[in-house]
Amino acid sequence: MQSFLHPHLPYPWTTIQEPQFKTQIFIPPKTCLRIRTIATSLRTSIDYGYEPEESVSKELGRLPVAIQSSGCVSRYLWDGDSLQLVGVDGGSSSFSFDFQDGIRNLGRGCSLAIRNLLIPKKVSQNYMEYVKWKCLHRIFSSALQVLATQAMFRAIGIGYSRSLPSAAALNWVLKDGLGRLSRCIYTASLASTFDTNLKRVRFSTSVLFTLGIGVELLTPLFPKYFLLLASIANIAKQISLACVLATGSAVHRSFALADNLGEFSAKSQIQTVCFDNLGLLLAAFLNVLFKNNQRLQAGLPFIVYPIFSGIDLFGIYQELKHVHLQTLTKDRLEVILNTWVELGYVPSPAEVSKLEGIDLPWSKGKGPWPIRIGSLNPKDHFSKLSMMAMQSLSSAEYYFISMEIFYTRMPKRMHQRIIICLREGATTGNVIMGLLQACYIRKALHLNKSKWQKILEASDLSDSVLHEWFKLLEECKVRARDDLCILNEQMLGMGWTMKNILLSTREQNRYSFIDD
Repeated sequence: MQSFLHPHLPYPWTTIQEPQFKTQIFIPPKTCLRIRTIATSLRTSIDYGYEPEESVSKELGRLPVAIQSSGCVSRYLWDGDSLQLVGVDGGSSSFSFDFQDGIRNLGRGCSLAIRNLLIPKKVSQNYMEYVKWKCLHRIFSSALQVLATQAMFRAIGIGYSRSLPSAAALNWVLKDGLGRLSRCIYTASLASTFDTNLKRVRFSTSVLFTLGIGVELLTPLFPKYFLLLASIANIAKQISLACVLATGSAVHRSFALADNLGEFSAKSQIQTVCFDNLGLLLAAFLNVLFKNNQRLQAGLPFIVYPIFSGIDLFGIYQELKHVHLQTLTKDRLEVILNTWVELGYVPSPAEVSKLEGIDLPWSKGKGPWPIRIGSLNPKDHFSKLSMMAMQSLSSAEYYFISMEIFYTRMPKRMHQRIIICLREGATTGNVIMGLLQACYIRKALHLNKSKWQKILEASDLSDSVLHEWFKLLEECKVRARDDLCILNEQMLGMGWTMKNILLSTREQNRYSFIDD
């Protein structure tokens, strides 16, 4: 809504004059627009759901503009000469003081200040739950680190009481150097895994970090082996730290609704410092509590270690469950396509995050006919099937599908799985198409499980078996091609990043098509 004021009309206005310019004002249904004298105020029919104090409304003209800054809502008012910005509660013009309101406002201001300090702007709804579990994890992890450091200092004092201080310093430097060297080797060897199996790597390295702290707590019991134990512990902790740093940007990107990753990184560091300081206070409180009992204080780390480490790992597990990644990996895409094939819709990143969980290694491949992307094993039982699939390839195709045999370790059993081989130059669409076709093949195998198990377990693949297999391949390919367009539209609508699919090193193996 706009208001046009005559530039030559003196203040205060004493009469109502016809406006020289007429504006079209949209009046919502069931809304009454009353004409008031301009001498009283420049009021509008839009009140934003609140009313200022009477002292303000009588003297100042309310303008239909409010501004929100740092969680506080203020409104523009006109006093006849200049604009003023006052809070919606009219506190700037009220001289009365209510003690309960003051306490309430103080508490609201403090909570708002803490939120602005720790929480970035424009975050997804699940970010607050993530921060809560991160707080729990960091507090108990920090307390454990304090107790472990105390234990190592105690070990140095016992094991090297007759040695020069430089010997203890040398051992400390050596264990740090070995830890950093192992960190470099680890990050170089598993760089792609940080993208394809982020949650699994993050949780497994957190378990490794907790075990490293446990090894540090053992150093006072074996002071002669301080360098060995401290080095092993520091290697585990450095590997975990490398994983946290490598996966941090991907975690922040999953929460950011805007491109404010720099703000996320800064606020994440502030959160870590604040939560770690709370852990320091917890460890200091335990030391003060048992300072009069030296024997109990010496055994305190072994008492609290299983409790604190359990809470720490539980916090990390819950923290990762609230990380909803929008990037596509093979496993994540398989969950999406399975839901599409079975239920006919595309799940959201939150639903897929709940279904995939932490994606631990022993939880994978439990169902019959799992799907793998990679290269063929030439000595496999289904080599004839793979040979015929390669012979039937054309220059327009960028993948082919076959079967293979694999073995589980405990218990050792033979299983069958579907394998997708990708060609050089295969795009994201080709990968989605191939995996969708494989999901339809698996569904067809499930519907006739007993029949296909007998066929595929046969020692010799007859012509009739090959005919049935390639007929199934073609039927599933047609269904996948028909679904591909609407599937892509729904995946984009659910917020999935369709630009690229993150594949592991083995999944990135490609074949080249040779046209003889």
